[in-house]
Amino acid sequence: MTKSKYFRMMGFALTLTGLMAGCATERPFEENPADAKITADILSQFDQRPDFEPNAITVQTVDHVVYLNGLVASDVELSDATAIADKVPGVERVESNVGVEN
Repeated sequence: MTKSKYFRMMGFALTLTGLMAGCATERPFEENPADAKITADILSQFDQRPDFEPNAITVQTVDHVVYLNGLVASDVELSDATAIADKVPGVERVESNVGVEN
């Protein structure tokens, strides 16, 4: 085996080892019970609003940060959804990716 081929193989092996080690440090997503409660509380509040279209907004909570996604009929619904989520106990921040239909 030539020196250049040896160094290429060693470089590839070291790179592959580094990539695999990086993947091993990733922790799998585990839902926090507090986050699940926050999501459930927000969805419960949304269900009590007859002006909200069912399932128009999806809610995900990660580390007490609420992510809202979807499409609503008006600016009022958008601001109400954000305000409702922000008032639920345990919410640190609300990130809204909700759009308004034209």
